[in-house]
Amino acid sequence: MSAPTHADRHAPPKPALDPEKLEVAAGTVHENVEGWVPQLASESELRAALEKAFDYRGDVAITRKDGSKIDGYIFDRITGATLDTSFVRVLPRDSNLRVKISYTEIAALAFSGRDPAAGKSWEAWVRKYWEKKSSGAGDLSLQPESLE
Repeated sequence: MSAPTHADRHAPPKPALDPEKLEVAAGTVHENVEGWVPQLASESELRAALEKAFDYRGDVAITRKDGSKIDGYIFDRITGATLDTSFVRVLPRDSNLRVKISYTEIAALAFSGRDPAAGKSWEAWVRKYWEKKSSGAGDLSLQPESLE
């Protein structure tokens, strides 16, 4: 007796995947916080404002309790159990240094910079691409647009 050959094996056909029935995760909703100066009266307000600052794609002005100011992009944050163990890391606008600031040092925040990626979602890009293609525009490419 020999094992069945490949041709002898008949598996039932697999049903086609329906993309409408697949699980889809919700996307990130970006609030328009440009120009916002949040109140930082409590620990929870400070933490919430810094989370929004981390998600923000523009520059944020941070005023420290000693009066010094740093204007730059918040690229990282470490959220600890207390404000003493929580930090943000900033790329200042005027240098290439990375500055680490404890949450306890922060007196005020201002969302000062323009969000360079606002309105530049994938959906917006695809819509513009198809509008150009349907109008017969000759200079179409699959290269991303500059954020500036």
